[in-house]
Amino acid sequence: MKTVRILAVDDHEMTTLGYKYILEDSEFEDFTVKVDIAKSYDRGKEKIEHSARTLPYDIILLDIQLFPAESKDPRSGVDLGKLAREIVPDSKVVFMSSFSDSYRINNIFKAVNPDGYMVKSEIDEMSLRTMVDTVVKKPPYYTASALGAVRRRMASNIDIDEQDQKILYYLSLGTNTRDIAPLIASANTTVEARKRQLKSLFGVKNGNDLALIEEAKKRGFL
Repeated sequence: MKTVRILAVDDHEMTTLGYKYILEDSEFEDFTVKVDIAKSYDRGKEKIEHSARTLPYDIILLDIQLFPAESKDPRSGVDLGKLAREIVPDSKVVFMSSFSDSYRINNIFKAVNPDGYMVKSEIDEMSLRTMVDTVVKKPPYYTASALGAVRRRMASNIDIDEQDQKILYYLSLGTNTRDIAPLIASANTTVEARKRQLKSLFGVKNGNDLALIEEAKKRGFL
């Protein structure tokens, strides 16, 4: 019987051990599962690079945030996903993250085009087993929140550029307009002009920034 080899990368070791115990103890119709774990960005990178020289993993499970929130290290699971796509293109990539907002999910889809995305709050033993079975046989696999984020974005007939997307994102975090300008390397007047254009695009005629944010969320941009 075929063995499906999985690498799980997460800085919380109990999380990866949970994946390992559940999946290795599960019964699949025509394969068994072997889970290797890595609890840091560097260790995950080492294992992916080693697999490129030996035997690539069938599935790579990646958390997005691999460093403490207070860490200044910018590297993330998305970077590991990009690396995997480059050096082990036959390995399936699935993100396992607490992030469920459309902004992050859609940016990840643009950057990596993963074979699956699971929001951690929606993961249980059954969904974990179903994910592996689906990704092995006929990907992709998404949990409900991830699928909803993708569908809302696809259903929108509005197209905005990266700068507009960033403005919406920072507004949703409560960032003041004057503080957004340096974050996107632009002038305050440019940010204000783009905000007016976004309100026009989203049909927010006389609303404030909160109304713009709510409309952007409905349409899958946040």
